[in-house]
Amino acid sequence: MTIKTVVLPVAGNGTRMLPATKAVPKELLPVYDTPVLQFALDEAVAAGAERIVLVSHHSKAAIEDYILRGEELAETLRQKGKVSLLQRLEQARVPSNIDVRMEFQDAPKGLGHAILCAKDACLPGPVGVILPDDVVMGGQCLAKMARAFDPSRMQSLIASLEVTRSEISSYGVFDFGDNDEAYPRRAQGFVEKPSADDAPSLHAAIGRYILDDCIFEHLARTDVGAGGEIQLTDAISACGDIFAMPIDAPRFDCGSHEGLFEASQYQRSLRTAPPVLAIAAE
Repeated sequence: MTIKTVVLPVAGNGTRMLPATKAVPKELLPVYDTPVLQFALDEAVAAGAERIVLVSHHSKAAIEDYILRGEELAETLRQKGKVSLLQRLEQARVPSNIDVRMEFQDAPKGLGHAILCAKDACLPGPVGVILPDDVVMGGQCLAKMARAFDPSRMQSLIASLEVTRSEISSYGVFDFGDNDEAYPRRAQGFVEKPSADDAPSLHAAIGRYILDDCIFEHLARTDVGAGGEIQLTDAISACGDIFAMPIDAPRFDCGSHEGLFEASQYQRSLRTAPPVLAIAAE
């Protein structure tokens, strides 16, 4: 299945990452040598996106600068002959054949409202959503979900991760009922941030979604829910035909200090790992 549009909600305040986020958007904090946002951009590109829509806030101009600027720096690196740095800069760009749009969420009304803000910028058909805070290493999570998405029976396909009962109240949680079929696995609904005792499962929704474009109609009439915000999970539940797909790569919550540190350690191990030498058989 081709997912033409991928939406990246980046308007949040990043309060969990204070004081660093007083001046730097959390999406631009480094995972060792790569900004958090770059992982999401690369993943959207790998999924075949024709358009990437970033839903930001006007106070976070640095994100737009990161996406749209770089020619002046590139020219400086060329003049100084810094080839390796120029290559790194080029690798961090979105290919020119992909249309990048900026939309703005002026008030913190929740993830559902952020997705609704992207409506007019999305191309027809199912929409991918990547929450940049959730860094999934390998860059192929959304691409694998796109291959598994079946629009004839799915209104949504959502990445899932089994977590501990002590962690479950921080997530949207799948309610599978009695269904124990193979993945992608049908869910009868969602529960947003349940208590540990009330959680219908230990399978949490992680920040990757493929959503039929009917989601916008449901978001437009979704009432304020948990936390006084418009919850994306409420609109997904109203759409029905919810399916879960487990992730199969390391995932880090880079909206927390611990997650960002762990992701940096992992990224560093990839960068500094010794090359594997192929030995020809005699």
